[in-house]
Amino acid sequence: MAVAALPGEAGPDVDRTSLKTKLRRAERVNRARSFSLVAPLLLFVLAVFALPIGLMLVRAVENTEVRETMPRTIAALDGWDGRATPGEDVFAAFVEDLVQTQKDRTTALVGKRINYEVPGARSRFLKAGRLVDAGGGGPWREKFIAADPEWGSVEFWAIMKRAGATFTPYYLLTSLDLRQDAQGAVSRNFADQSIFVDIFIRTIWISLLVTLATLVLGYPVAHLLAILPPRHANVLMILVLLPFTTSILVRTTAWIVLLQSNGVLNDILLALNLTTERVQLIFNRFGTVLAMTHIQLPFTILPIYSVMKSIPPSHLRAARSLGAGPLTAFVSVYMPQTLPGVGAGCLLTFILSLGYYITPALVGGPQDQMVSYFVALYTNREMNWGQASALGAILLLITLALYALFNRLVGIDKVKLG
Repeated sequence: MAVAALPGEAGPDVDRTSLKTKLRRAERVNRARSFSLVAPLLLFVLAVFALPIGLMLVRAVENTEVRETMPRTIAALDGWDGRATPGEDVFAAFVEDLVQTQKDRTTALVGKRINYEVPGARSRFLKAGRLVDAGGGGPWREKFIAADPEWGSVEFWAIMKRAGATFTPYYLLTSLDLRQDAQGAVSRNFADQSIFVDIFIRTIWISLLVTLATLVLGYPVAHLLAILPPRHANVLMILVLLPFTTSILVRTTAWIVLLQSNGVLNDILLALNLTTERVQLIFNRFGTVLAMTHIQLPFTILPIYSVMKSIPPSHLRAARSLGAGPLTAFVSVYMPQTLPGVGAGCLLTFILSLGYYITPALVGGPQDQMVSYFVALYTNREMNWGQASALGAILLLITLALYALFNRLVGIDKVKLG
């Protein structure tokens, strides 16, 4: 029989509702407190990681130079069918824009953008600017073609029209050694301009060599770290971590000293009569891979070691007790359990190697420069941020593809890093 609440007292249902309300309020407070603790780190990651990547991806397809500086010309070209040289209305609009760009001193900027696709366009624009400054009035179509027959090229004006779009695939296509013709069809780029696919292949190949070298050298070291007594393992771990106390530039410079023709390694080879003359060990592929392997070795050792340390020694003892030999037990029982660490270490080393710039630039030759070198070239010297961003975007896609492949084959959840 239900007990009625006394006058002035709350019933059981009211108490439960009040308790639930308090619990919800406490949970909201806890979530808000937790978020406030994470918020500074989240903002930092967004500001220095996510935002720059987003801006790079936008810059890879952004194409505002021509549209912003020559709006009348782009508007006039919208009605052009692309079959013959544009009419006087397009040239008249072009002259109006040139008058403004001459005042703003941006004629060279427009010419530089078109010059990416049409060699010599920058000087052609500068000459056109001087022609407009000289005055004399129209008709401008005949004047421009008489001054330079290339102004009558249908392909040139097709590129001009295409360059007026807000976004362009030009930089990404160029990064893949592709091009668009006057009709917009995609085809292979000219042989003397097709360099980037070879550069990406070279970058991937060097990264694979470095990854393989670090695995061959690092796996035994990681195993030794895992089976040694703590006192000896700590000393070896200090030696593994010791390179982190110096910068990559210092370590690369040290390799220059060691590998040069009059360096220590050549002196040792001559002293041991292993060679009769000094060997070229630097400014080639060997020096690049060797220096990068030295730098990347700890990044391969540590994930493998962390997985090996978690493998119970009883597994090997059980395999031996069942009749397996030492080598069979190690290969069949122990090594498969280390694959998550091997995968994590190799993936980390490979991804880091893809972005190397300083080491190949200092110890490598012209045929050893990787994608990062050309990103820096287009950013700092050529001032072509669109091309630099496109190369970076493709490198990012390669990295994400490798990460997805690793996650599918090994599984991120299987990797133990501590």
